[in-house]
Amino acid sequence: MKNKKKSIIKFSSDFKKTKIKNSLVSVFKKFPNKKFNYKQLAKILKIFDSNIKKELISILYILKEDGFLIEFNTGSFSISKKNISISSVVISSNKSGVYVSLPKQKGVAVFIKRKNSLFALPGDNINVFYFKKKNSFSGIINSIINRKKNQFVGYIDFSSSNYFLIADDKNVYFDIFLPKQNIKNSFLNKKVLVRVESWDPSYKNPVGKVIKVIGEKNDHNSNINSILLDFGFSLNFPEKVLTESSKVKFSISNSEIKKRRDIRNITTFTIDPKEAKDFDDALSIEKITNNLWEIGVHIADVSHYVKENSLLDSEAQDRGTSVYLVDRVIPMLPENISNDICSLNPNVDRLSFSLFFKIDKKGIIKSYSISKTIINSDYRFNYEEAQEILNNKKGLFFKELSFLNNISKILRKNRLDNGSINFESNEISFLIDKKGNPIEVIFKKSIDTNHLIEEFMLLANKTVSKHISLNKDRNISCIYRNHDTPDIEKINILKNIIKKLNLSINTNTPNQLSLSINKLLYKIKNTQHQKLIETLILRSMAKAVYSTKNIGHYGLSFEYYSHFTSPIRRYPDLITHRILYNMIENKIFNTNIDLEQICKHSSEKEKQASTAERESIKYMQSKYLASKKGEIYEGIISGVTEWGLYVEIIKNKCEGLVKISSIKDDHYIIDQKSLCIKGYHRKKTYTLGDKVKIKIINVNTQKNQIDFKLI
Repeated sequence: MKNKKKSIIKFSSDFKKTKIKNSLVSVFKKFPNKKFNYKQLAKILKIFDSNIKKELISILYILKEDGFLIEFNTGSFSISKKNISISSVVISSNKSGVYVSLPKQKGVAVFIKRKNSLFALPGDNINVFYFKKKNSFSGIINSIINRKKNQFVGYIDFSSSNYFLIADDKNVYFDIFLPKQNIKNSFLNKKVLVRVESWDPSYKNPVGKVIKVIGEKNDHNSNINSILLDFGFSLNFPEKVLTESSKVKFSISNSEIKKRRDIRNITTFTIDPKEAKDFDDALSIEKITNNLWEIGVHIADVSHYVKENSLLDSEAQDRGTSVYLVDRVIPMLPENISNDICSLNPNVDRLSFSLFFKIDKKGIIKSYSISKTIINSDYRFNYEEAQEILNNKKGLFFKELSFLNNISKILRKNRLDNGSINFESNEISFLIDKKGNPIEVIFKKSIDTNHLIEEFMLLANKTVSKHISLNKDRNISCIYRNHDTPDIEKINILKNIIKKLNLSINTNTPNQLSLSINKLLYKIKNTQHQKLIETLILRSMAKAVYSTKNIGHYGLSFEYYSHFTSPIRRYPDLITHRILYNMIENKIFNTNIDLEQICKHSSEKEKQASTAERESIKYMQSKYLASKKGEIYEGIISGVTEWGLYVEIIKNKCEGLVKISSIKDDHYIIDQKSLCIKGYHRKKTYTLGDKVKIKIINVNTQKNQIDFKLI
């Protein structure tokens, strides 16, 4: 439990103070131009008890000290004119309180003490009073406009006479009180899902109710399911959705075939990961002349089966995306649709939405066309299988694979030369036994066939976005995949740090910056500074989001970019299919839906899915290292904070924390500008990217915490 002190949820004296303080704030807010003394305030608040009046006086002086009130004559108070009330959002939390963003002051956050936080959590929309206090800002959360979540996963602490949920979510800085009468013995020593029934700040804790028992605390499936539920993803589809899904039958009528371009006699195949079960995309290739080929990019025609306003459509919109965890996939659409009816499986007829590019041997695109099609994939390659054919220069469809590979390399070179940033990352996966225990860490490096598929998907997405956007005859909305320019302050930090290493970047224009970042990434590859610089570059980058307003995609250096190629697993792609088809058919797209709201929701669900995936990897890493306590590894410092150093083990990419309190040879202080901690007496430094040796001293698989010690 985060706070060892146990107490029943009472209206204690401390929280009478909180109620009085909140009431006072409300009065001064209601009458911002008036002055009040304690007697007037006591009358307004109907306080007659002399002891409570004394509390009121002390609280007035606390509010004055905080900067919320100013005192005119002795005992006469008014709200400070420097106070500003705004709508904002909570950006982070710790055991002492929360940080709130200030929209008009870039990079500045207000710290709100826990007692003034109203139990707000990261992502909550709030109304906050803030005021300058010496060289920093302070504030009080006045109200919660909208809570991001009210359901939490964790386990029940019953070490005292009361019951509390200890939340898995590290952002939750309070425990949730569970009334004794609602607790069953079957809830104990289990992972449970709790819904908060009351957020009343007059109490020490929010009050909750167990709504689901997930499973045993130490069970693998329970812990994976806990991650999904904690991030708001349903484990199962509702019965009504499954019933509607079961009624979707695969059948292609002759009349439907006549509406489409039939390419079942043209060489077509898919290239996907070995473990893939749904196939969104396929490629076809046909030689037109000695110097001209037609390459088809075929995307599953999900919109043909998932109709607007259907239960399937509503469920897909709500989920937003498929979720890819370390050992499973939670699909956006039921499996009979995602893995069968819509999946471009080999040797069966499938409906697709296709782009055809006429390309010469130099990779110059002569023309393109878009149409709905019927295809029949000849073969299902995995990446490694297709790569082996290219390496051996022989095998099934070698000529076709070779031509596609050559064209993809030209497309990739042109993209990078134009400023697209070349980030390379290794995908981490685990070899898992039957009980869900990780027995080996596996690294997947990108190979040519990964790049081959990537380039043609990028080409298709870019082409569709531009095709819709530049349609001059009609004003058509589009869902764009935007990526903003980097944070200039973080780029300047990068610039200053690499200057000490005799390296540089050009920040004169966004395009020159991206080109120089590519050169920098190339220079530092396989050097001791690679981790440091890659981390700084990634931190400076904006997060890609969906929007109906186009600002381009900085990371790819595309003026127009949308998502079109994965409608089985991303809802914005499904919408893009509908928009494009309505445009081709000269129909009006559904004007009753709020596209911008869909963009915001999809961006948020994507973020949650990505975080859930990372949490599942952390969980598996902690399980993997649990049996390796006492072992020594080489690692690289991957994060520097005031509480310690995060270190990533080189051999297996597992990350743990070296607590600053465990470094006994000096008193260490964090230097944010240099991203290091520095010894006060001996001046020894530990910097982001440094190589160190660590020993594993503790692993907590319940909290996904791994503790290291420097040796």
